[in-house]
Amino acid sequence: MNTKLTLTIEQEIIQRAKEYAKGKNRSLSDIVENYLKTLTKEEKNKEVNKLNPVVKSLKGSFKMPKNMDYDKELRNRLEKKYL
Repeated sequence: MNTKLTLTIEQEIIQRAKEYAKGKNRSLSDIVENYLKTLTKEEKNKEVNKLNPVVKSLKGSFKMPKNMDYDKELRNRLEKKYL
């Protein structure tokens, strides 16, 4: 269900946004709605990906070298294990 929303935004920004929307063949409402969906989806994902207490307690207890190549290290360890 769609609901009307009133926003207060600088006139120049509104004009540029309308031109942008027109160039993309979309409505400004559609662009704003999709932007808000993206913002709220990211927040929801953050809540879902919260660490359990045990993992959270271990976080930060291991410091990796700054120059460590994770992909290379993983590949080397898997090669040792399976080859």
